[in-house]
Amino acid sequence: MAINKAMRAALKALSYPDIDVKKNYKLERQFINITKKNYLKPFYHTWDRKVECDGREIPVRIFKPKKNEADGVFVFFHGGGWVTGNIDSYDKVCTHMCEAVGKIVVSVDYRLAPEHKFPAAPNDCYAATKAVFEESEKMGISCDKITLIGDSAGGNLAAAVSLMARDRGEFKIERQILLYPAVYNCHDEKSPFESVRTNGTDFLLTSKRICDYMDLYTNDFRDRKSPYFAPLIAEDLSNQPKTLIITAEYDPLRDEGEAYGEKLREAGNYVEMHRMLDALHGFISLPPHFVHVKKAYAYINEFLNEENPE
Repeated sequence: MAINKAMRAALKALSYPDIDVKKNYKLERQFINITKKNYLKPFYHTWDRKVECDGREIPVRIFKPKKNEADGVFVFFHGGGWVTGNIDSYDKVCTHMCEAVGKIVVSVDYRLAPEHKFPAAPNDCYAATKAVFEESEKMGISCDKITLIGDSAGGNLAAAVSLMARDRGEFKIERQILLYPAVYNCHDEKSPFESVRTNGTDFLLTSKRICDYMDLYTNDFRDRKSPYFAPLIAEDLSNQPKTLIITAEYDPLRDEGEAYGEKLREAGNYVEMHRMLDALHGFISLPPHFVHVKKAYAYINEFLNEENPE
């Protein structure tokens, strides 16, 4: 369904371009935790575990499909600008994802900024992914059946972990799925991407909000020069996983996500890209009957079922 004038007006009213995220992020976290709590959780197969890393524990939640056998694992990194969100607020998303793809989903509760700034989040996500690879034999899952997936900031983290895995050589990621990912380091008027200007004020996620999140996430501007912070600026994108990127038409992050896909292709990687028309940033969190959610999982399952794509 196309966004008509009435819908555009409502979206503009809800976008709150002047809200100070840097002052109110704790209130935003509380609001998200209350409104996105999954009251159906007891009816699904889930387990909470902790991954040990450098003397600390990283919480993860494991979702198992209702059917007895799961064909592979998704390691999922949630969105929220590296500042909000957790495994509880994404419980509904992971529950539906688990059933939609027929795979175990491991949701990672990485540390949030500003209490834990970059590179805490990618380090946690890398450690959790490494643990999944190390435990894959116990789960009865082949390593080539492990897929990274994330939305928004989580898409950023999935791309960062893929780069870290290549650079460190401890395990090999076969596939990654990036949902409307944040992969660049600038979202103000200096951005080279037109979607920041055309979609940056009136479609819920504003460019100002993205800038505020990034300010909370970084220690200083030197962080923004790291490819693990902004994968699009990486000089070397060779030897990356087979990649599916799904962007949203009315999203300030649309163009950078698609630019990342093109750059991955130029580096010799297999990439599929789909722009979801009439969709807003964050659509994967909508109820499963929404058309954009259904279409996204159709793309995901097609991508997963392809035999040796070239």
